[in-house]
Amino acid sequence: MKSRQGIKPIGPGERNLGVMDFLLLWAGAAVSLAEIWAGGLLVPLGIAAGVLAVLLGHLIGNTPLALGGIIGTETGLPSMVCVRPSFGVRGSYFATVLNLVQLVGWTGVMLWIGGQAAQMVSPFPGAGFRGWVLVAGIVTTLWAVLGHRFWRWLQRIAVTALLVLCCVMTYVLFSRYGWDQLTSISCKASMPFMVGLDLVIAMPISWLPLVCDYTRFGKSTSAAFWGTWIGYFLVSSWMYALGLSAALATGSATPESMVLELMVGMGLALPAIIIVLFSTFTTTFLDIYSTAVSSLNIRPGLGEKRGSILCGILGTALALVFPATAYESFLLFIGSVFCPLFGVVLADFFVLRKGKYFEKPFHGRDLYWYSAGFNPWAFVSWGAGFGLYHLLQRTTSLGSSIPSLVVAGLIYLVLMAFLKLGAQRSPA
Repeated sequence: MKSRQGIKPIGPGERNLGVMDFLLLWAGAAVSLAEIWAGGLLVPLGIAAGVLAVLLGHLIGNTPLALGGIIGTETGLPSMVCVRPSFGVRGSYFATVLNLVQLVGWTGVMLWIGGQAAQMVSPFPGAGFRGWVLVAGIVTTLWAVLGHRFWRWLQRIAVTALLVLCCVMTYVLFSRYGWDQLTSISCKASMPFMVGLDLVIAMPISWLPLVCDYTRFGKSTSAAFWGTWIGYFLVSSWMYALGLSAALATGSATPESMVLELMVGMGLALPAIIIVLFSTFTTTFLDIYSTAVSSLNIRPGLGEKRGSILCGILGTALALVFPATAYESFLLFIGSVFCPLFGVVLADFFVLRKGKYFEKPFHGRDLYWYSAGFNPWAFVSWGAGFGLYHLLQRTTSLGSSIPSLVVAGLIYLVLMAFLKLGAQRSPA
């Protein structure tokens, strides 16, 4: 039975994901051509500064991602419902709409990149890259529709195979272009280090609005936190570094295509096409599934399966007509929206409410938070963080992601303390 204002929390009997499941889940999210492409955007930094930005950016960005996951494990609720305590029930619809836009957008971007790469490795008869987009869209949607008990095993098999093949892909690149050659390459373009750092931080932050959709199935808080942090940190850093190295070595704006071409040239066409398709499946199904779960915050009657099918159709249609050429701007826009928004959410949960939304065990309880359904002070705090993000981007090279997250959270805490709006809890 659903609560009157949202989704019933996940109970103990449905919590079947351990640390290895989360590690492979987020490793599968990180094994992505989009991440290799994003690594290629760091070319102006050079190999040494670029790798430093990759490691430091993931160290910083992964921490709020994993902390956000704790909220899902503690409450058993998906991310957009967890926004309600700070923004209010109706206020959470704002975050939900933004999240739906970014998730459908991500679905389209991932399917477009996957279709282009698959077409390069093995042309689709008659239909071209759009044929591959349709295939990937259908399979990924079905993957999401199956539900967490099934994709738990699908992820284990697919991600294990992908990691082995990515080792092959890395070996192919570095056997052709050694480290000494990469360090000797200079780039005419320039990029402030902190801007590059923001491009890295934006990737784990982009997963923050959906992390609770998965950690709510966690057997324990520690399993969800460390599985999420380690799995995404290791593999996403690897993919970024691979994309940076490939772009430097080949001078290509599409490093993922260059690495795949190298594999095809060495007679590894089958592993290359498996990497393209499986990496598209293991990453994009998360966007499709979370679109469905997020929409339940507004329309609980929609259902996960119908929502997944609807998102799969919209994302596939978007990939067929929209070229993903504004990728860098898309990443930075996501960061500007969700860094301050989850600065407020994290401050509310960990500081204001001391890690608890409920006085008693949450299972089966209705979610009565702000009776008015709207907390304007959360929006004031978010707006200040959002404005700061864009102000810093335009006027300085100091970076925007973490300052906007921290400032939004601090403003929220100050406002709530000044107005004496303490932690309102659900009825005992």
